[in-house]
Amino acid sequence: MCRPSATFAVWSSAWLNGAAASDDVLDALLAWGEAHDVVAADAAAAEAFQLPLAFNRAATPVQLLMALRSQGAKSMTLVLPVPGDVRGLGGGGPFAEAALRAGDAVVLPELGAGLVPEPIAEGLVRWTVYSVSPASPPEYVGLAEAEHGLTDAIRASAGALQALDVASDRPGVRAELSAHLRSRPDVDWPAGTPGRALRVLQRAEEIAAILAIASSDDPGGALSASASSLRAQALRPLSDAVRTARSAAVNEAVRVFAEQTAREG
Repeated sequence: MCRPSATFAVWSSAWLNGAAASDDVLDALLAWGEAHDVVAADAAAAEAFQLPLAFNRAATPVQLLMALRSQGAKSMTLVLPVPGDVRGLGGGGPFAEAALRAGDAVVLPELGAGLVPEPIAEGLVRWTVYSVSPASPPEYVGLAEAEHGLTDAIRASAGALQALDVASDRPGVRAELSAHLRSRPDVDWPAGTPGRALRVLQRAEEIAAILAIASSDDPGGALSASASSLRAQALRPLSDAVRTARSAAVNEAVRVFAEQTAREG
């Protein structure tokens, strides 16, 4: 469900705030790869987090977690950038380029750092830590607003697709949907994750599966280039709503874990 950065943001936040063990974080990451390692992209990040630079022997996720704790990390933000929407990445530069390429990243605003996961070999995910310039945080979106956005986008996209006559029924679509959902990583979330955040994530995942099917051609068929472009335009609001909902749900979970510790302190 969602993206590797979402898993890391929620689970590491739970660990930093005493709601999960480090082994729980490592187990959760296994949904995205059998092995994970960590490097720094630049000298400043390497020094701040005591990590090796790329092309040296990589560090482990445990070393990253310990570095986050020693640096006093308290909050982090999930960013799901796409071409034309790179809010929260702090402008251009290596971090923004890597985050856009991966489609997901974690921003640590208090530490001036960002993390980007990328698969580099079969079963191996590499997390690269970048120094980043201060960035304006993405506009806050509450869970209720995110849910309403999904509903509105579904209605708008359905109407647009019907008008374009590219939303005709296709045989076996339910089986396609079920297969797509089964193919997604089975991700667990820490105890204490807000129930509403989990519901929003689940709904976003289901809609993302529908999007994947709606964005593909019928088996054995193909759309013209112009029809495909029109279809993509019709589906874009729904895709944007899914990204917004995922970010809102993950960032709310991170906020809840951080505030639990603040109240206890």
